[in-house]
Amino acid sequence: MRILLLTAYFPPDTGSAAHLFYELGRALAERGHEVTVLTSMPGYHALGPLEKYKGKKRIMEEVEGMEVVRVATPQLPRHLMVGRALWQFGGALAFFLAGLGLPKHDVAIVYSPPLPLGLTAWGFKRLRGIPFILNVQDLFPQSIIDLGLLKNRWLIRFFEALERFVYQQANVITVHSEGNRQYIARKLGMERAEKVMVIPNWVDTHFIQPGERMNWFREEHSLGDAFVASFAGVLGYSQDLDVILEAARILKDEDPQSNILFLIVGDGVERPRLEAKARQMSLDNVRFLPMQPREKYPAVLHASDIGLVTLHAAVRTPVVPSKILSIMAAGRPVVAAMNLDGDGPRLIAEARCGLCVPPEDPRALAEAVLKLYHDASLREELGRNGRRYAEEHLSLDRCVAQYQALLQQV
Repeated sequence: MRILLLTAYFPPDTGSAAHLFYELGRALAERGHEVTVLTSMPGYHALGPLEKYKGKKRIMEEVEGMEVVRVATPQLPRHLMVGRALWQFGGALAFFLAGLGLPKHDVAIVYSPPLPLGLTAWGFKRLRGIPFILNVQDLFPQSIIDLGLLKNRWLIRFFEALERFVYQQANVITVHSEGNRQYIARKLGMERAEKVMVIPNWVDTHFIQPGERMNWFREEHSLGDAFVASFAGVLGYSQDLDVILEAARILKDEDPQSNILFLIVGDGVERPRLEAKARQMSLDNVRFLPMQPREKYPAVLHASDIGLVTLHAAVRTPVVPSKILSIMAAGRPVVAAMNLDGDGPRLIAEARCGLCVPPEDPRALAEAVLKLYHDASLREELGRNGRRYAEEHLSLDRCVAQYQALLQQV
């Protein structure tokens, strides 16, 4: 098959959005399919040599068997709602115009958000007869409504109408959890709910495996033999990193003899504020490190004793942060502070791979960290459980096989 992947993010961009479709496309190419990726110029916490992209309007390159077509998109301040909206719609138009010059594909897969990329795929469907699968990772606009970032009722109505339209036009919608399936099924109505399917997000269990705790990453960053509780990823609005700082303060004040270090690895709009807050609180048990390249990410997990996953209480959508899967694949326990009725805690409970506490409750988080600090056998048990579950249910090979069957059906 000739498969077109539409995604706003692709390596050398970092983060789960870039790596999910990179891994999917590479695996499909290895299975003999012709894969074209239509994406933006690098810009989302991109790492590595970027000189060849500067000033270019369009560039084509081959990446591990995939033809990658990069197009320039409007560069606007995405932390502002207007700038982000213009970037999303401008990018969708740029993708559409670039895609018209490509050979006809048999099927397309779209990563959402940004939701307007669904309009790009719809345009290809109408003009060129290309069916498309919409892979919904984040329930936009509900996710930003919950965070209080979108309040204007007219804009809310507009984006909700766009959401319904894109859902209706997609041939198939894939989501990564049952809660997301139920949400979209309600939006579509019972007569169209059957086209919403759950295919869990995957983790490359060959790339991320259990590894030595005392590794080069610990040595390079002078972590010594500290008990490392790490958060690695984008430091954005929905990730509640304040609860980690407050938990660190509690442990510093109440258990000063413990050798617990909270390691925050990543970048994002919240990082400057969080670093300033940590300095103001004199938290010498908190360290910040910049976003790491993909090839170094397993070493970050290996150097960690536990992995932290945090979300604001306002995040009511049933999200499963991808970092949960990576922590599981590395054989480390997960400590999650998020709404307990969401799909993330359900996965952790089903896999028996960690501890879950309510969101925005620093004392509960501190107690969970302290519990695992004092119980090495529990850490080992939870880590083993997570690794086993990832291999059996969440491996890249298993999930790509599901997508390959679905692509053939569509």
